[in-house]
Amino acid sequence: MFLLAVGFLRPQGHPLWLNPPIAALPYIVLTFGLVFGWYFASSRMILSLLLLTLADRALVFFPADGTGQTMVAMTAFLVPLNLLAFSILKEDSVTSIRGLTRVIVVLAQPFLLLWLCLPEQQDLAVSFTQEIIPSHYTTWAAIPQPGLCAFAVALSLHSIRFVLHRDPMESGAIWALLTVFVAYHASRYGWQATNFFMAAGLILFVSLLQSVYRRTYRDELTGIPGRLAYDEAIGQLGRKFSIAVIGIDQLTHYANTHGRPVSEQVLKLVANRVHTTCAGGQAFRTTGEELTVLFPGKSARETLVPLETVRKAIDAINLFLRGQDRVWEKQWGTRKTGSCDQALPLSISIGVADKSEDDTTPSLVIKWAYRALYEAKGAGGNVVKRVEGNVNPARRSHAGSGRIIANSEYGA
Repeated sequence: MFLLAVGFLRPQGHPLWLNPPIAALPYIVLTFGLVFGWYFASSRMILSLLLLTLADRALVFFPADGTGQTMVAMTAFLVPLNLLAFSILKEDSVTSIRGLTRVIVVLAQPFLLLWLCLPEQQDLAVSFTQEIIPSHYTTWAAIPQPGLCAFAVALSLHSIRFVLHRDPMESGAIWALLTVFVAYHASRYGWQATNFFMAAGLILFVSLLQSVYRRTYRDELTGIPGRLAYDEAIGQLGRKFSIAVIGIDQLTHYANTHGRPVSEQVLKLVANRVHTTCAGGQAFRTTGEELTVLFPGKSARETLVPLETVRKAIDAINLFLRGQDRVWEKQWGTRKTGSCDQALPLSISIGVADKSEDDTTPSLVIKWAYRALYEAKGAGGNVVKRVEGNVNPARRSHAGSGRIIANSEYGA
């Protein structure tokens, strides 16, 4: 979207009939952003749009000469820092006391800037335009050095937060900041700064939708698809499928010995490794300590090889506990283990079953898969067990009880 804005919103290069729709886009983005921000109780979205609108109006009402230069310098300094503050502060509804306080703070900033533009406040306003390094290094920029520093700090911290949390809103904030930075330079080349502020708001709006989708369909702890995504996927499996249930052999022991934070870190690591290594399968965390993997169009026998690959991948993990609750994985080329680091052996047991008859329900297949999982754990763990259900009318009573009709075993 950033590249499309740079390429599409230039002064020439698009048909004249597109000018009215482009002129209407800022109002459309503002309206939809505020409505969805209100609907999803996202004060960050609402405050960001208000901030971008105020910054845009400041550039429109104060051309870049005289007082306008001071206004540009101050808004270029405050916009990135405000966007950074919105990401750090806990999300809240604008109708709450904290939300209303934040709205008041944002709306009060234009009055503060107007006050700083008064002649008697010139000594304070000049701090937004002072040189930090020799000026010839920043002659390319349309904003003073304090503003450049504010953009650099905000981009750096947003990037760090994105690496740590992988939140779509942080990714959107990075690209929105870049778009705002272009907006401050747009007038140099005859472009409309308003269009780029609009593009920044649109990026934040799409990021909000991505974040909501992730919270809805992704498990909060592990980050892999959760219960709602599982319910939708299981309704689309078709006539032939297999279901595998994966349990971590040591998880209960680690929870009892080291506490819940350690077991949650182990579960998160295993879930992400299963999600990335299980070829042909869709991994989900619905509830509890087990993971469920769906294999559309595959029999249980066909899933043994990819499941065995997953088992070996987990078995090869070198996991250590540092201190009381810090779990870390030792990989090739990483730092050596410390004298106080405690090894955490890790293995998984897997039970898998498939739909053997047309009238076999997914819930029955899941029962068989759990039965196979318990058999795998009972055999010592670190093993893959397959169960084939048979719902032949003559043997329906056995199938209904989840009896293992046939099973094969892979493992250590």
